[in-house]
Amino acid sequence: MAPVVQSSQPWVEKYRPRQVKDVAHQDEVIRVLTNTLETANCPHMLFYGPPGTGKTTTALAIAHQLFGPELYKSRVLELNASDDRGINVVRTKIKDFAAVAVGSGSRQGYPCPPYKIIILDEADSMTEDAQNALRRTMETYSKVTRFFFICNYISRIIEPLASRCAKFRFKPLSEGIMSSRILHICSEEGLTLDSEALSTLSSISQGDLRRAITYLQSAARLFGSSITSKDLISVSGVIPQEVVQAVFAACKSGDFDVANKEVNNVIAEGYPVSQMLYQFLEVIVNNDDISDEQKARICKKLGEADSHPSSFLHCLIDGADEYLQLMAVASHTIRALCDMPEELRFD
Repeated sequence: MAPVVQSSQPWVEKYRPRQVKDVAHQDEVIRVLTNTLETANCPHMLFYGPPGTGKTTTALAIAHQLFGPELYKSRVLELNASDDRGINVVRTKIKDFAAVAVGSGSRQGYPCPPYKIIILDEADSMTEDAQNALRRTMETYSKVTRFFFICNYISRIIEPLASRCAKFRFKPLSEGIMSSRILHICSEEGLTLDSEALSTLSSISQGDLRRAITYLQSAARLFGSSITSKDLISVSGVIPQEVVQAVFAACKSGDFDVANKEVNNVIAEGYPVSQMLYQFLEVIVNNDDISDEQKARICKKLGEADSHPSSFLHCLIDGADEYLQLMAVASHTIRALCDMPEELRFD
């Protein structure tokens, strides 16, 4: 079947909600922000939560609804992690923009309140010095400027900044909400997606609607208007479940040679070992035939912090051999499942 003719615009942008009330599944947040928009009296705000849940969309929608297309460029400053946002930028670009006073008065149905908005996307990647430099700027220019901080991890925002903001937590999207939005896009784009493919898309996206839409558009470009579960898995980089199960079964057999063969198959197929570790952990945790003690032994090794010098993920990031790291995981799993000692010694 010939591929569907697609426009060059990413669907993530094409179907991005333009108004706060259209953001999916964040009911409490939307209710509060809708009241804020009615009064046009915004505090500093901090949006945090997993990727693809509507944080940036909500911030942009608020700015557009306050100022409209005419004043948006002069009243809103957007900075992302791709911009240099060290202490010098805070002292110059941000401070200069924040210091300029603006007038009030509605235009063409937009409230246009007498302040500007600075949107700092991925604020958790800012240095601590830069965040500290922002404290005084926020206080000095609070009458003429509002700050919107957007981040995935609120713990990486220093407490003095977080305490100056109204905090809004964005939840991962449920499968039902994601499916509804995906089906709407399929209807608009003339795609057919069966129930299995829809469930697969929700599963591999893990509550990230942006990722789901990107996978859908990629599959539509490659495979045409009729998209299957297999098509979505092939464009997502997710390892097929039968491959993960084969490695698990080899570990459960207790035979080192069988496990070695399956690990070699994973490497030969070019699957990313970091993704393999994540999916392997899911299989372990959700398996009812493994005792809690065995799960704990396996998860202890797999769940070490990335910064730990002996962790598998840390080794992979540092460029260690993928075969050796996956084989180490397999050997630890064999020991746990077969109730062998944690370390085998030959004295």
